[in-house]
Amino acid sequence: MQFSKFGNKFSQHSGITQLMDDLNDGLRNPDAIMLGGGNPAAIPEMLEHFEDLSRRMLDDGSLVAALSNYDGPQGKTAFIAALAEMLNKTFGWQVTSKNIMLTNGSQCAFFYLFNLFGGQYDDGSFKKILLPLTPEYIGYADSGLDPDTFTSFKPTIEHLDNRQFKYHVDFDALEVDESVAAICASRPTNPTGNVLTDEEIVKLDKLARANNIPLIIDNAYGVPFPNIIFEDVKPFWNENTILCSSLSKLGLPGVRCGIIIAQEEIITALSNINGIVSLSPCGVGPALALEMIKTGDLLSLSETVIKPFYQKKAKRSIELLQKAIPDERFKIHKPEGAIFLWLWFEGLPISTKELYQRLKKRGLLIVPGEYFFIGSELDWDHTRECLRMNYVQDDEAIARGVEILKEEVEKAYAES
Repeated sequence: MQFSKFGNKFSQHSGITQLMDDLNDGLRNPDAIMLGGGNPAAIPEMLEHFEDLSRRMLDDGSLVAALSNYDGPQGKTAFIAALAEMLNKTFGWQVTSKNIMLTNGSQCAFFYLFNLFGGQYDDGSFKKILLPLTPEYIGYADSGLDPDTFTSFKPTIEHLDNRQFKYHVDFDALEVDESVAAICASRPTNPTGNVLTDEEIVKLDKLARANNIPLIIDNAYGVPFPNIIFEDVKPFWNENTILCSSLSKLGLPGVRCGIIIAQEEIITALSNINGIVSLSPCGVGPALALEMIKTGDLLSLSETVIKPFYQKKAKRSIELLQKAIPDERFKIHKPEGAIFLWLWFEGLPISTKELYQRLKKRGLLIVPGEYFFIGSELDWDHTRECLRMNYVQDDEAIARGVEILKEEVEKAYAES
């Protein structure tokens, strides 16, 4: 069977495909310890809320209406209008319905965005997406239609107390030239839990404006919802910013709803792409979220239920890890948000891809760090020494997983 150039590229196995395959396989295996994928936690209060909300919407007919009707390519009009009003009241932004559109999940949103700006241009030039700090989200890596869609820069590392560290954008090394079409960063960052400081965001915005390119911020875990962010930072948006959010980490990954907030010209372009690729985005998630906006539950539950749940889980998981693995070569990125811990085994004599295979044989699923260093051929040992760990499982599962991880890492160090 022969495929096109597009077919050959997107039919290949990739890091994100492996991650989702493992997530699916693990869900079917009750003995698997699922510390790899990005599935949000089953928070009892949120599950109860979604059940009650769904019953009310079944009773009044709005859920069936969402299931049985297409929305327009831009997405559900009533939800978009309510979201714009909420953002303006909460942050003082000047957003209208013309600044917001919906997609079938954030992965879809970034596929659109990266290929709207990155790749081959009519004048023969080739433009890239700049990731100012790597490691970055594994799902970006293979989403460009063209090879080499991304370019990135090595971060600086701030060493902190208690065997923790933090990445920062290296603005002294960061360069933007005519080959860069957009700057993109996640905040909080998947995989590391890093949160770009307000100062870093302002610097990136100034850099983008100076080069007449947009700043894309992946806000899938950020404020105001789902608010899985533990640092006191300000939300950021202006007309040169493309802010991407999601309903997934509220606890609704199955509804596949990504949200893009940008200037009107970009929203129009993306809505046209949406119509061609998928006719319209799913309306069920926006219908649920619309009711949550009307009642005030979207923001209140994010602040009072979701954020403290994950903050407590992150703290507990770090305690388990640091107690189980006292080796000074083991460090953890400061958990500032998102649902992952980024583990660094300095001087690890095997790659984390090899470590991943050893852990998988023992029923522990955790993601090797090599996949997250996107857009850069760094000759840097650090890229082969890190793992991403999802910390949302119950304490017993995490403790069992940490014990297996400890044993396999000790074996690896002993082999050197």
